Amino acid sequence: MRIVHGWKGLSQADRGAAVALGNFDGVHRGHQKVIAQAARAAGALRAPLGVISFDPHPRQIFQPDAPSFRIMKPDQQARALAALGVEVFHVLPFDSEMANLTDRQFAAEVLARGLGVRHVAVGFDISFGKGRTGSPELMAKYGVELGFTVSIAEALGEGETKYSSTGVREALRDGRPQDAAAILGRPFAIEGMVERGRQLGRTLGFPTANVALTDYVIPKFGSYATRTRLPDGREIAGVANIGVNPQIPGEIAPRLEVWLFDFDEDIYDQVIETDLIAFLRPEAKFADLPTMVAQVMADAAQARALLLPDF
Repeated sequence: MRIVHGWKGLSQADRGAAVALGNFDGVHRGHQKVIAQAARAAGALRAPLGVISFDPHPRQIFQPDAPSFRIMKPDQQARALAALGVEVFHVLPFDSEMANLTDRQFAAEVLARGLGVRHVAVGFDISFGKGRTGSPELMAKYGVELGFTVSIAEALGEGETKYSSTGVREALRDGRPQDAAAILGRPFAIEGMVERGRQLGRTLGFPTANVALTDYVIPKFGSYATRTRLPDGREIAGVANIGVNPQIPGEIAPRLEVWLFDFDEDIYDQVIETDLIAFLRPEAKFADLPTMVAQVMADAAQARALLLPDF
């Protein structure tokens, strides 16, 4: 998959795709439906399959003080799109110029003139252009005028619940990683470099790999059963705490501390990716360290039973 930044002065090889348009944070099952519609059009038109998204996410511009909300880092998003067969990923800068384009200017200058799109697939609830005045119906109208076809994906979900990035965030904040996974089509995963912590866990018998949460949506603080992928592709079951570790004096930023079962290798400064499989209990401050250790061991036993039932 090629990642193309910007929309001006592109070579012909980077233009002319059938594209899905959206933010695609999470690349959840609703997003996948939009991309599947673009894929069908790409096949019919014999055009490359593309996705258009924005960097930074518009929410970071319009709500700069809002809590962290990202479901994926850019490299995670790119891997998820490539797995769906996307051939070209258009990452458009969401700057003052982009923010001030009217809906028609966006369709004409960015989609038609800049990217030369042949088809645009959008979700049923998309908005675009300054003031978010653009709608799926307007996109279809502009397509007729500007020479590209348009498809609109209907809501996807179970019962009355539509799959959405908001639904993923709510599930994670409520401590429901299984519900987040049902929307995503895979577990929510935190990726980051292993940092050096205070190494208290190692002295207590459960060494942890510490990863900053950076811009991720902050899941409910507590203990989780996890699976972690190492850079070499190995996947290791474990138990993790997400939170601020109130047992230790001093303030720390929220982070992931994951104990990889039956693993004793130096992975400092390596990038790992940890799936949240099940929520075990809320974060707590214990009366003393022995009580905390006993609870961590109980959490580990519960995680092993969930993840390694034949252990």
